[in-house]
Amino acid sequence: MPETAADRHALIALVAADGPCAPRRTLLEGHASPAAALAAGPAAWRQAGLDPAQIAALQAPDAAVSARAQAWLDRPGHHLLGWRHPDYPALLRRAPNPPLALFVAGDPVRLWHPAVAVVGSRAPTPGGRDNAADFARAFAGAGLGVTSGLAAGIDAAAHQAALDAGGLTVAVLGTGPDLTYPRANTALHARIAEVGAVVSEHLPGTQGRPSHFPSRNRIIAGLSLGTLVVEAAERSGALITARLAAEAGREVFALPGSIHNPLARGCHRLIRDGAALVESAAELTVALAPLAQELAADLRLRLNAPIQCGHTLVTRPVQDERLDDRDYQSLWNALGHDPTGMDRLVERTGLTPAVLSSMLLLMELEGRVAAQHGRYFRNR
Repeated sequence: MPETAADRHALIALVAADGPCAPRRTLLEGHASPAAALAAGPAAWRQAGLDPAQIAALQAPDAAVSARAQAWLDRPGHHLLGWRHPDYPALLRRAPNPPLALFVAGDPVRLWHPAVAVVGSRAPTPGGRDNAADFARAFAGAGLGVTSGLAAGIDAAAHQAALDAGGLTVAVLGTGPDLTYPRANTALHARIAEVGAVVSEHLPGTQGRPSHFPSRNRIIAGLSLGTLVVEAAERSGALITARLAAEAGREVFALPGSIHNPLARGCHRLIRDGAALVESAAELTVALAPLAQELAADLRLRLNAPIQCGHTLVTRPVQDERLDDRDYQSLWNALGHDPTGMDRLVERTGLTPAVLSSMLLLMELEGRVAAQHGRYFRNR
């Protein structure tokens, strides 16, 4: 979360100002904190490129909107990651037009986990639903997360299968983080927030609008190493996600289907346009390995962590006293070959859950630790 209540208040006001993100990101980059950016005043806002409507919104913020957002953030497990927050996801930061801020229900560190976006039709064929579930289970088994949009059909099947396999899944919403669309996925929403993360760029209480869902797709693509389209008609939101993934420099994959299946036509179009035809999850994991290594490097920089070589910790200068070599050795000693929950790891190491989450993610990326149903164990 932001360091101060004033920063949080300022970020909420900046998000509520709506309109183009780029000027507000410029404003944040030009000041030491969100609170300083808000306090800079209309001249500075105008210089950053904010339009008159945004400036008017910052001058007269909606107290009810702010109160609702503050109340949501005051609940356990709820977070706000602004543009300059160190935990803002590295992959998303590299994508075109990243969000100004993210409201997160769950563990924000999960947004750094290497993941594949699995997207497709809201009304898939039984075979398409099975394919989405099979690939999601395989990704979970390979240590990859699954990112999707919590929509009916392919999205829900992929989320559910990843959870059932003990893997990680992240849901990106086109509503506020406190609302579920469709409502039939309310229980799934709650389960993802408990063991993964639910993400939205919209303020709590924001209802879904038609423009929100294509916009949400850029976050799905931006958080992911690559995007897999399972089934999609020729005019489909999944094709928007695929296009946005390509624009972000990410790999796009598509499953082929029957020429008689109208939901295969979008996938065939993607393949004709250069997407990789895939038949197994293993093909994706091989193709995505280089970008996963880049993500691991970004996380090491975030943590200033020691480099892992086999079972030996190699020391390097550490600026943050909370994350020194002894902490990593303590965590390794606390782990066993049987799954261990976070509460027990906190007891054994004396480290906070937030610090442990970051360390465990890095060790997962290095292949030393595996996770299942929110419990961790040695993978070597």
